[in-house]
Amino acid sequence: MTAGSPAPTAPTPTTDAASDATVALEPHPKRKVRAAKYQRPPWQGRPSLPTMAAKALTLVLVCAAILLPLLVVVSTSLATPEQLARSGGYVIIPTGISFDAYAAILSGGVVTRSVLVSIGVTVVGTALSLISTTLIAYALSRPGSLFHGPILGFVLLTFLFSPGIIPVYLMVKELGLLNQYASLILPVAVNAFNIVIVRGFFMNVPDELLDAARIDGASEWRIFGRIMLPLSRAVIAVVGLFYAVSYWNAFFQALLYLQDSAKWPLQLVLRTYVIQGAPLVVDTGSTTPPPAASIQMAVIVIAVIPILCVYPFLQRHMTKGVLTGAVKG
Repeated sequence: MTAGSPAPTAPTPTTDAASDATVALEPHPKRKVRAAKYQRPPWQGRPSLPTMAAKALTLVLVCAAILLPLLVVVSTSLATPEQLARSGGYVIIPTGISFDAYAAILSGGVVTRSVLVSIGVTVVGTALSLISTTLIAYALSRPGSLFHGPILGFVLLTFLFSPGIIPVYLMVKELGLLNQYASLILPVAVNAFNIVIVRGFFMNVPDELLDAARIDGASEWRIFGRIMLPLSRAVIAVVGLFYAVSYWNAFFQALLYLQDSAKWPLQLVLRTYVIQGAPLVVDTGSTTPPPAASIQMAVIVIAVIPILCVYPFLQRHMTKGVLTGAVKG
C-alpha cells in the first residue's frame, strides 16, 4: 500500500443479501396455501355470545311449543273432576292424579274395540307391505330380471299420476271389500317411494357377494333371505316405521269404506268423538262418569303412545336407512 492510496473500507451489505434476509422472514408459499386450506369458512366459525343466546332461546321456544300441548293433554287426562271444574276444562300440572278416564274408555267399550282394530290393521298391514316392498325392490334392483324396465317405469309413473278417490272407491267396491278390514290394507299396501328407497339400498350390495353365493349354489330366494335381508335391516326398519305410522294414523280409508261403526279404527273414533265433539258412551260402573274433557284427552294419549314407544328404538336407523337408500342408489 502506497502513501497516496486511500484507506480500505469495511464491506457493506449488498442489496441481494438484504433481499435474502427478507425472503427468509416471510412464510413459505406452501405454508400460506396450507393455512388457507385449513381456515374455517365464516359459517363454521365460533358464533358470538348474542348469536348463541338467540339460538338457545329459539330452541327453548320450539321445545316449549311442542311439549306444552302434550303436557296439557296428559295432565288433563289424569286430573280429578274437581280440578277440571276449577281450571275451566284444561290442566297444566295436576295436583291429584286420577285414572278414571282410562279405566272408563278401556272397560270394553268403543275405544277398546277400536284400539284392537288399529293394532290388528297395523301389524298385518305393515307385515304385508314390508314383504311386498322388499320383494318388488329386490326384483327391480337386478338388471336382468323379467320385465325389469316396464315394471320400474310403472312404479316411477305413480310419482307423477296418482289415482283419484272415486276410481279407488269403485275398485274397492267391485272387489267386494266394502265394510271389510282388507279395504284398509290392500289399496295402500305398496308405496312407490318406499320401493325406490329399498331398491337403492339393494343396488349398493356388491355384485361380487351375490356372484359368490351363486357359485356356491344359492338360489335367488336363498340370496334374498340369507344375504339381502340381513344386510338391509336399517332400511327395512325405517320403511317398516313409515308403513306402521301410516296404518296407525289412517282414518280416511275407514271413513270411506267402513259403514259399520263397530269396525272403526282408533283414529276414526278419535275424529268422531274428540274433534267433532260427539258424545262418547262409556261404561264406568259408577254413578259419576269422568268429565268429557278427561275422556277426550285420554283417547288422544292412547292414540299417541304406541308411536312414541316404537320410535325411539328405530331412531338410530332413520338417517342411515333413508340416506343410504336414496342418495347412493
